Amino acid sequence: MDLDVVMLSRVQFALTVMFHYLFPPLTIGLGVVLAFLLGMRLKTGDARYEAAAKFWTGIFALNFAMGVATGIVMEFQFGTNWSTYSRFVGDVFGSALAAEGIFAFFLESGFLGVLVFGWNRVSPRMHFFAALMVAVGGIFSAVWIVVANSWQQTPAGFHLVGEGDQMRAEITDFWAMVFNPSSVHRLVHVIIGSFILGSFFVLSVSAWYLLRGKHIDFAKRSFSAALVLALLASLAAPISGHFHAQQVAETQPAKLAAMEGHFETGDGPAPLHLFGIPDQEAGVMRYGLAIPAGLSFLVHEDFETPVTGLNEFPRDEWPPVLITFASFHIMVGLGVCFIGLTLLAAFFRLRGTLFEKRWLLWIFVFAILGTYVANMLGWMTAEVGRQPWVVYGLLKTEDGVSKSVKANAVLSSIIMFGLLYTTMLALFLYILNEKIQKGPQPLTAATPEGGGALEAAAEHIDPARRHAADL
Repeated sequence: MDLDVVMLSRVQFALTVMFHYLFPPLTIGLGVVLAFLLGMRLKTGDARYEAAAKFWTGIFALNFAMGVATGIVMEFQFGTNWSTYSRFVGDVFGSALAAEGIFAFFLESGFLGVLVFGWNRVSPRMHFFAALMVAVGGIFSAVWIVVANSWQQTPAGFHLVGEGDQMRAEITDFWAMVFNPSSVHRLVHVIIGSFILGSFFVLSVSAWYLLRGKHIDFAKRSFSAALVLALLASLAAPISGHFHAQQVAETQPAKLAAMEGHFETGDGPAPLHLFGIPDQEAGVMRYGLAIPAGLSFLVHEDFETPVTGLNEFPRDEWPPVLITFASFHIMVGLGVCFIGLTLLAAFFRLRGTLFEKRWLLWIFVFAILGTYVANMLGWMTAEVGRQPWVVYGLLKTEDGVSKSVKANAVLSSIIMFGLLYTTMLALFLYILNEKIQKGPQPLTAATPEGGGALEAAAEHIDPARRHAADL
């Protein structure tokens, strides 16, 4: 059997990227939680906020370390498997990734040291500032990575030099490259998705504690605070997604057509498919359930204007329709579930009965899995829907692969990475479970809300030694 080096290289990159992306959204979401907790400690002096911040800082540090370790592998693949692509985008990616390292990673990692090891070593104000810088650094990191990816989707601010395999894009307008047509929309949606994941992670752990009758005060405080962020982010996601989809319809109409299973432009309004199985070979939607004129309204804000269908593009420029359609619609469906779940929880919280609803707490324990899936499917929609282009309209994926890489070598590396990542994931889950089982540090006595309570915190083990022991 002949092995396809292009497909294997795509599978390898997908494996490493998707494994890596288990960690950055949680880093971004938890960073905001930590800044809030330490801000409340600074404002109120309540030791319970400090205990909560210490607990979530330990999980944040573990997650951050995994994100760094898994992110390095992706960059090596640019040179090994995708050298033609790397040459083409090097000028653009070089500036964006350099900015990410200088303005984001060093900021986040530097202040993370203060955050993790600064307990009782720096003032509460400095500790809060460190948490704030860690949160800002995580968001800045997303900014530059999303800018680089968005340029692939909607290139801007460049010109082409060279010919053939030596052709490359050079930046002519840095800010046009940064603010390319899709970068802001994509960034907002990525950040919102990270807030949803981070808040649902806190909700999941807190709900588990409540169901087990452990760390009740900590769990109720954490759950209530995270619920606010989860509700706001869940409500913001479809608004952001709507404007992002309108942008996709304008700049990448083939992707939008694949997302919606829209094969024919037609002379009239386009339906919005809620469900169906797109048949790419026949160019039809099987078993479809659609809202008449719904797609026309969402794209053009009227019920009459046609929407560009896949029939307007050559067949060899169609994205894989089934994967793009399914990933997009499952993501949207999960988003609707997040809205319903957080609204229901908010309703019971206002009535004061939320923590009595054990069935709802059990749902929140497992809902974190849905947020991971939704974040993954969002990126799958973006990347698979861009095919067959690796740089939209300029460089096809099959032309970006390294000419010297052999399929057997790529297959061997996929197996190696699969074993390595399975081991790393098992180790991560083991340490994470140990931290969750241990829970937050107990207070020596009941502590009132208000100033002067920090002195009532329990004696604790040196964070540096605890961190080393956990690892």
